[in-house]
Amino acid sequence: MQATAKKSIVDFTKLIGNTPMVELKKIAAKSPARIFAKLEMYNPGGSLKDRLALSLIEAAERQGTLKPGGTVIEVTSGNTGIGVAMICAYKNYRAVIVMSDKNSEEKQNMMKLYGAELILTPNEVGPSDPRSNYSVAERLAKEIPDSIYLDQYNNPANIDCHYRTTAREIWEQLGGDIDCVVAGAGTGGTISGIGRFFKERRAPAKIIAVDPEGSMLTHQFRTGEIIEGHHYQVEGIGSDKPVKALDMSVLDDMIMVSDKESFLLGREIARQEGIFCGGSSGSVLAAAYIAIEKYKIRGNVVVIFADSGNRYLSKMYSDQWMKKMGYL
Repeated sequence: MQATAKKSIVDFTKLIGNTPMVELKKIAAKSPARIFAKLEMYNPGGSLKDRLALSLIEAAERQGTLKPGGTVIEVTSGNTGIGVAMICAYKNYRAVIVMSDKNSEEKQNMMKLYGAELILTPNEVGPSDPRSNYSVAERLAKEIPDSIYLDQYNNPANIDCHYRTTAREIWEQLGGDIDCVVAGAGTGGTISGIGRFFKERRAPAKIIAVDPEGSMLTHQFRTGEIIEGHHYQVEGIGSDKPVKALDMSVLDDMIMVSDKESFLLGREIARQEGIFCGGSSGSVLAAAYIAIEKYKIRGNVVVIFADSGNRYLSKMYSDQWMKKMGYL
């Protein structure tokens, strides 16, 4: 009896990954393809970004840039910050999180509860402005002794994390019988890691990245040109500047989805499937429908549901906020 109990005890970080996959049977009932959702809200911090936070921190430990008692600085739209705060609490590091003030109060409160120091920046400023997320994080990394800036948007360990874990899990869960994978592009690490894994195996699956209307990534993907993005409300995907963790060479397409469609479909997923997901999950499912039609897909489609709806109660799950924004 005692030996059995010991076997069930694991290191906290081992709870990250190996998330479940479910078929969306009701909301996708009319689709000619079967759609399977990988539920990343089952990670202990509630999102896909737990994988990334652990991977980037452990990479810094191996490289010797992060030492015991050091400070971890990161820019985030919320979920990576929550993951970093959680891992830092477990590993006894100081966490300093820089985030735009557009992101939900739920995310802000979760980071604070893990003990992180939160610095909010104005949403309306451009990436080169000294008040922007990126500028503030870079400045803090120079000012704070024994600190590192993880820089998820440009860190090669981002892509490697999803190549090693997320992609392999998807492949094994469906036995490689996959015709399309759809995931949001924010830092780009998730879909890039998955894309590399599938392309190396010469798998026929279409690799589709999802971008919100207002982001500059789709224009860059289609034309190679860098343009200025404009503001959007969906969190966790899109970018207002080029990112090195997005490997566009492994993408077959990038599809844009509006804030309104993202939020309404996200709410519908909760109602029909009982899956309490964030707005980017609505974006991803909407893009999957477009990809299925565009590429005449009749097999298995995997969509990545990145996080839980519990961090958007004051936004997309609030009728008052939705009406205020003109979405209801």
